[in-house]
Amino acid sequence: MIYHTNGIVLKTIKYGETSVVVNIFTALFGIQSYLVNGVRTSGKSGKAHFFQPTSMLELEVYHNELKNLQRIKECKWSYLYRNLWQDVIKNSVALYMTELLQKGLKQPETNSDLFSFCEDAFVQLDCANETVTANYPLYFCLNLAQFFGLKLEDTFSPRRPILDLQDGTFIEQPPPHPYFLEMNNSFCISQLLKARHPNDLDQIRLNKTIRKELLSSLQTYYSLHIQDFGALKTLPVLHELLS
Repeated sequence: MIYHTNGIVLKTIKYGETSVVVNIFTALFGIQSYLVNGVRTSGKSGKAHFFQPTSMLELEVYHNELKNLQRIKECKWSYLYRNLWQDVIKNSVALYMTELLQKGLKQPETNSDLFSFCEDAFVQLDCANETVTANYPLYFCLNLAQFFGLKLEDTFSPRRPILDLQDGTFIEQPPPHPYFLEMNNSFCISQLLKARHPNDLDQIRLNKTIRKELLSSLQTYYSLHIQDFGALKTLPVLHELLS
């Protein structure tokens, strides 16, 4: 059957001389893999530009639950970025976001709330100013966690100034394991958790060192709670770019 759905391209792999296999997070079917033939050709017939990571598309797809590789009948832009692909920092943040999604989405299950959140998140990043962009990876990572059952509750206080990454809670004393944040970084996480919209990030001033520490800590948090999460390849790039 043919279905209409929106999708966000997460990863594209070359296949043969002119084809690609594309991993797309779709609104209807969750994460899916599509074989797209003949797109890596020159001239007007080439459609490879549609399938670069972070592309937001309207799709007509053939879907068969028994197949691992699906097919795309038609595609067009659902949103065409104004700045993201030309801005090195925004593009790097967006690739970090797609990698988080790839590692977190283990099953091809429909999650319309998560898809709506992600769709809006990429649009908001495209429009963000410099300060918001610098804080955006932390904002996205913290908000994405709730969709994977890893939501951190903002219970930071002078009595609970330590963030236990293993339990995902703010506690009074350092735990017996090494996976925790001291008061200063825990306070920064608390401030980020208070942001209800990306524009709120404009009021949160973090330096490069703190961002690096927090991003590394959140990678640890995900690794502790998602099996085979591993290291993020995009993280070293963010460490270099975000100031």
